Order: sequence, then C-alpha cells, then structure tokens
Amino acid sequence: MPLPKAELHLHIEGTLEPELAFALAARNGVTLPYADTEALRRAYDFEDLQSFLDLYYALMAVLRTEQDFADLADAYLARAAAQGVRHAEIFFDPQAHLARGVEMGTVVEGLWRALGESEARHGVSTRLIMCFLRDESAESAMETLEAAGPYLHRITGIGLDSAEVGHPPVKFREVYEAAAALGLRRVAHAGEEGPAAYITEALDVLGVERIDHGLRCVEDPALVERLVRDRVPLTLCPLSNVRLRAVDTLADHPLPAMLDAGLLCTVNSDDPAYFGGYAGDNFDAVYEQLGLKQEQLRELARNSFVASFLEDDEERRARYLAEVEAYVF
Repeated sequence: MPLPKAELHLHIEGTLEPELAFALAARNGVTLPYADTEALRRAYDFEDLQSFLDLYYALMAVLRTEQDFADLADAYLARAAAQGVRHAEIFFDPQAHLARGVEMGTVVEGLWRALGESEARHGVSTRLIMCFLRDESAESAMETLEAAGPYLHRITGIGLDSAEVGHPPVKFREVYEAAAALGLRRVAHAGEEGPAAYITEALDVLGVERIDHGLRCVEDPALVERLVRDRVPLTLCPLSNVRLRAVDTLADHPLPAMLDAGLLCTVNSDDPAYFGGYAGDNFDAVYEQLGLKQEQLRELARNSFVASFLEDDEERRARYLAEVEAYVF
C-alpha cells in the first residue's frame, strides 16, 4: 500500500496517455500525425518547456466531448489512486479548448462526470482549478473567467500556467483581483523557467496562496526566508524538472536542501503522461535518487494535505493527516 498523499500540481490534459489519445482520435475522427502509440511516445522527448507545450496543445485536438473529458479524468484518477493519492486538486486549461471551439460547459461538466464519482469509484476527493495561459492576453484570461461564471460551483480556484519566460505575473493582476472577489483560491506557476522575482511578484501582486514549482526560490535567500516564515507551499514536480531541463539530472534537484531550509515542499507529477511518472513515481524517484529518508517522505505527504484547499472540510484533512502519521513504511 503506497504512502497516502495529495496531488496539488496536475494538469489533466497532461495525463493523456498515447493509448487514450489514439482511442479518442478514433472515436472523434481525428487523424494524429503518428503511426502508432510507440511513435507518439517517442515524441515525448523534449528540449525545453516550449517543445513540450507544442505537442501538449497539438494532442488536445482529440478532446471534443463531455465523455472525452470524463474518460481522461477517470483514467488519471484510477492511476493516481493506485499510487496512494487520496486527494487531487486538478488543473485544466479552458482557453486551449475554447480556441478549438469546445465550450466551457463541455470541459467542466465532462471533467465533473469523473470528479463527481471519484470518491465512490477511486477513494479520491477532488478540487478543480482553472488555469489561464500566460502566453495569451490578460483580456483573454478575463473573458475566460467570465465564461466560467455558470460553472463556478464546480471550480475551487484559479491558476496560471504555460510559457513563463516573458510573461510576468503582473500581467494578470486584474483577473486575479476579480477571482479573489468571487471567492476563488489563487495559485500560479512561478520560478520554473522564470526568475525568482516572478515568485515574489505572484505573492505580492496576484495574492497567490501556493506557488506552483517555485524551484528557483533558492536563488534568493531573502525569498526563501519569507516562504519559510509565511509557510507558503511549493508544488514541486521533480521528474518534470528533469524532462524539461530545469535541472540536468534528478541528482541535481534542490529538494533536499529546500526541505532542510524549512520550506513547505510538496511532490507532484505535473504532466505525468509526458514526463514519465505519476505522483507515486515521483515519490519513489526522490527517495531512490536524492537520498531522502522515509520520514522526509512522510513530511512531504503531510505537507501535501496541509497545503490542500480543504478549509471547507477540516475533518477530511485531519483524517488524511492521520493516515499519513499511521503509515508504516
């Protein structure tokens, strides 16, 4: 039985395994530019964030109907549950679908078909976080927030993802202020390829409650001190960092030093179909290759529930934390 954990940094579109991509393509009459699943899997070899994003967006063409999104989410939840995930806060990218003519309701209600049954089917509680594409305009982000209006009862928070360099958090100040006024929780990718200054800006300008990635905070000792003092969670994705060349090898990952510094780190999978591992695989990798101790794995699991948006269900959080404490390695 795997260590119980929450997954807080997971793009549902990034869970599209080659087999499901071909199945959905066949169902929807979409022709993929790959001979078979193996040829597609070989394409999952990226030079950097942008080369990944190019394929990531191209493959979304197979997602057309509510059932497609339901099947995508259900497949992820089954895999996640098998690796010990008890709670998942799932990102989705509506702009990438709206641009293809897929309506907001198709995406949200499709995902909710799976999320609404997730506890009964998989024993996994869920939250849904709508991300804005930072390489699109701030106006597009605001229009997307407005389009989500009828579905906000399904959506817990907002996030910011896609190409980071050249798209500072301040660009999205107004949409984050609008989301805060609606009572939405706020997170943002910062400090993956972008500088540590983007982390500070996400905190000060966007008012985010969690930093997604945050890897480069280690370049700014004063920022590290602030993150420790304010207990700001960081949703790290170690295998993703290697595949997108944010670190050369997993052995170079700063996670051990970040834990030693007192940062509230969590370990997540990001886009697991593309980056070679789901949440449990990431835990296994940092244990085996970074020399973490079992009690540090317990700390990471504990952190994941502490950092979760479970303020509306503290009884559940307490139950999950008790499972972590009782876990026998």
